[in-house]
This record gives sequence, C-alpha cells and structure tokens, in this order.
Amino acid sequence: MRLNELIETVFTKVPAVYLVIGSTVLALFMGTMALIVRSKAAKRPVTAKKIILPPLFMSTGALMFVFDAFRVHPLQIIEALVVGMLFSVILIKTTNFEQKADGIYVKRSKAFLFILFGLLIVRLVGKLFLSNTIDVGELGGMFWILAFGMIVPWRIGMLLKFNSLQQKSPAYIKSKIEE
Repeated sequence: MRLNELIETVFTKVPAVYLVIGSTVLALFMGTMALIVRSKAAKRPVTAKKIILPPLFMSTGALMFVFDAFRVHPLQIIEALVVGMLFSVILIKTTNFEQKADGIYVKRSKAFLFILFGLLIVRLVGKLFLSNTIDVGELGGMFWILAFGMIVPWRIGMLLKFNSLQQKSPAYIKSKIEE
C-alpha cells in the first residue's frame, strides 16, 4: 500500500472524533515539550542560529501538503496565516532578552506559560468547533499554517531584538573596534 493510499484510508476509515482527540493529545504533549525545551534553553546564551533554526526545522512539515488529505483552500490559507500572525504579536511582545556577563539570554517570563497554554486552549476549542465543518486532514493543514504563520514573525521579532541588544553589548563593540 502506498503512503498516499494509507493516509486516505486513515482519513476515511477512522472516525473524525478519534483523529481530533489524537491530534489534541499530541498538541498538548508538544506544548508541554516546548515549555520544557524553552525552560532549559533559558539557562544558556542565545545565538542567532538558535533563533533561526526552529522555523527552518518546522518548515519540513509543509511536506504534508503533498497529500490530498491535507490540502487547504487559498482563503483558508490566508485566514490561518492572519490568525497566526496575530498570535505572534503576543509572543513578540512578551519575549525579551537580557545581557549577562557571558552572553545574551532570553528573559524568563511567567506570562509565557499562560500564553503557551492559552494558545493551546484556543487551538483546541477552534479544532473542536471547526472539525464539524472542515475535514480533519484539511484542519491539520490549517493549524500547521497557523503555527508557521505564528513562529516565523515571532522568530523574526526575536532576531531583531537580539541583534539590537547584541550591537549594544560590550563584546560586540570591542570586536568592531578591533576590526
């Protein structure tokens, strides 16, 4: 059985409610993992590479659109991107950096936990509401677009803040003087 046939079989034979529940559990697990990774990362200095790589890694998820079950209509693409960009504003505003002796660090934010789980709850409610009118595979594609539309502007905002702080750091100024 080819992969495309397998995916079609899953999305036609497995009741949509099970797919929604499974993807919700997976989303909660991924959110928890993101929180753990973010907490550990806050203990180490940030680099531009660490800011840029997550959206690049996430971009491989676009391969889902090779399969018909995940294809999304152009208007739904725009809707998902706009919602993702609106959510990114919250993340951009609450992500800040601080200069320490050995580098630039992400400032710990108590709001991040609430924002992360708030976004997960909004996603869950949206998925439960929309799963009655949109196919589960298509909905999965929309939520991937939403997440990608959120992470890219957020990471661009982080990179701009990071570069601004880096240019003010004594080590950066010293390296420019030595050039």
